Amino acid sequence: MTERTFRITVRGVFDALTDAQRAALLADAAEHDVLRAAFTPEGTLTYDIAARPAFVFRFSATGEEEEDILEATEWAEESARAWLTERGYGFKQLRSTAEDLSQAPVGKRQRRAARTAGS
Repeated sequence: MTERTFRITVRGVFDALTDAQRAALLADAAEHDVLRAAFTPEGTLTYDIAARPAFVFRFSATGEEEEDILEATEWAEESARAWLTERGYGFKQLRSTAEDLSQAPVGKRQRRAARTAGS
């Protein structure tokens, strides 16, 4: 079996933040800027609380079977919930999408590189 890599995106909206929570998020905003976004096993959180109350967590996970993506997605959602709950942040509209990179279409550059490597 080959190992599959999954990219999971968990999106949501902060809900009923106190003034102190909003101030804390604003103070930490540079650490959570979209330019720092990456898919990591521990998850990367991005938001722009000054613009809107939405947030995005990006997770990477692995599995051997195609069905493992379901378990990885549940794990990512639970990880996002735990992070938010541990800090006392209210949230709503949590939803996720997942992609199995082994099923992702190959881009033009990747096809060209594969042809060149095979020559």
